[in-house]
Amino acid sequence: MQRGNSAASRDIAFHLHPYANYRKLERDGELLIVKGKGVKVWDEAGKEYIEGCAGLWCTALGFGEERLAEAAANQIRKLSFYHSFHHKSHEVVAELAERLIGMMPVKMSHAFFNNSGSEANDTAIKIIWYYNNARGRPRKKKIIARYKSYHGVTVATASLSGLPNNHKSFDLPIAGIRHADCPHHYRFAHAGESEEDFATRLAENLELMIQREDPDTVAAFFAEPVMGAGGVIVPPRTYYEKIQSVLKKYDVLLVADEVITGFGRTGKMFGTETFGLKPDIITVAKALSSAYLPISATIVNDAIYQAMADESSKIGIFAHGYTYSGHPVCCAVAIEALKIYEERNILAHVQKVAPRLQEGLRRFASHPIVGEVRGVGLVAAVELVGDKASKAPFDPGLGAGNLLNANLYKHQIGDAMAFSPPLVVSEAEIGDMLDRFGKALDDTEAALAPRQSDPLRA
Repeated sequence: MQRGNSAASRDIAFHLHPYANYRKLERDGELLIVKGKGVKVWDEAGKEYIEGCAGLWCTALGFGEERLAEAAANQIRKLSFYHSFHHKSHEVVAELAERLIGMMPVKMSHAFFNNSGSEANDTAIKIIWYYNNARGRPRKKKIIARYKSYHGVTVATASLSGLPNNHKSFDLPIAGIRHADCPHHYRFAHAGESEEDFATRLAENLELMIQREDPDTVAAFFAEPVMGAGGVIVPPRTYYEKIQSVLKKYDVLLVADEVITGFGRTGKMFGTETFGLKPDIITVAKALSSAYLPISATIVNDAIYQAMADESSKIGIFAHGYTYSGHPVCCAVAIEALKIYEERNILAHVQKVAPRLQEGLRRFASHPIVGEVRGVGLVAAVELVGDKASKAPFDPGLGAGNLLNANLYKHQIGDAMAFSPPLVVSEAEIGDMLDRFGKALDDTEAALAPRQSDPLRA
């Protein structure tokens, strides 16, 4: 690990990292990034990496976009902070709200601003509960997410997330959260089951769950159009059509978690368009400001807004908000990012370069340690398996994922098996990324061979 008075050693000594194994961090050290430009970043030793996951799926316009820096600086000089509590506001948040409502893929009414995707989804949960109380339905509060979904890390959104590590030792999930089937055909379909039949079975299972829970107690269903942190899981054909039919039948709200998929990632401006969703609530974050400043939004349709407005009049207030909700500097950067998406026709660029990523990755499908390659637009994943025929994963003790990570860093990709490059990535840069990934994959296969024959070497 890094020693002495380096930034890395001080970071390890004083910084409580998110998503970390602290003893491993103390023992092995960290990768300290000091500079970024375009789709590349550099560490403290000057080594260059292609940032193949746009940071955390978020730096859509790449690093070092001067227009966003200027937007922040200009707003700081004009109005560095103001809030929108207690009937106050400022012009920047009004402009951003209007822009967002105008670009929504389905008719929406109002936008509430938060600081992160987790908070956007947490706010959605509170709005759902508030809405059903306003409707005189105090029992209709349970929320369904899906196994392997990711919706955040607050107490409520970590409960929604269908990933065991988000629950272990945190005493989660909280009451009232349920998890439906994961729509991953490769991993969970029955032998010989088509995508359409798999989708039908999952919709039937969802209906059985709602009936078992009592429809009068089930309030909402959360869905990422493409499941991100759970493995870049693209839904099977007809899945959302069938799921939405069940939700409509039992008056269950649909929340589209567009935190990763929003603003062009799937080849459409929103994943909602890509997969034909008709949500009641949409949450966005990440690419909203290209991650230059923290901001997110929870966007509701008019039926929900009207009920909220009536309830706030009845009880005197909608008592929810954050100090930095609609922060003027964050809003100014988000407005500029949205302008850039439009002016530079980023969506057309994504549509042009996405086939290079998807087709390039699919050439690895025949690799001995690759089980499935999946994706859409500029988001994809390569899943490693220990046995292609049975789809059996590698024994965790072999450390296949850690090996691939190490080899990816050696070949200068700051990414593991998920791919979500900045939307401004060029075809040449995608080609470079794919070449480096191929070398890392071959090195991983070679390193795993002796470990599989002698697990004690793992």
